[in-house]
Amino acid sequence: MDRSTALIASLLVGLLIAAQPPANASLGRHVGDLGAAFVSLAISLLIVAVLLVAAGDVGRLTSGLSQFRPEYALGGLGGAAIVLVSLIAVRSLGAGGVAAALVSSQLIGSIVLDRLGVLGLDGSPITLQRMAGVALLIGGTVLVTASA
Repeated sequence: MDRSTALIASLLVGLLIAAQPPANASLGRHVGDLGAAFVSLAISLLIVAVLLVAAGDVGRLTSGLSQFRPEYALGGLGGAAIVLVSLIAVRSLGAGGVAAALVSSQLIGSIVLDRLGVLGLDGSPITLQRMAGVALLIGGTVLVTASA
């Protein structure tokens, strides 16, 4: 996927993800917070399973699991954490507050991961420009989460 397509896809998925915490929180009123997280992740699992089978990559999955390393579990851990924490936090922060906090912390963590070149990433320096982006996001998070 080229950079432009990746950016557009990420922006579109970001719009979809904005609805995730309030939708899960609404479901949580009926099935509890852990129940809502479970349903959300089960739907995600089902969609990815169908896509995996449709793409014909099941063989690659089964053969590649022998290469599984503990750090690969961070993806699943992060997915579960974001679903559960955001559906609870949206009640007090609102959708905008949750998104702002998550994006800010994701950017900070991502810049550090880029710098360290871990998990298959190419090392990237922490530049003044990147630090300015972090500062702007932190400022935006403070403004969005400030009580009115």
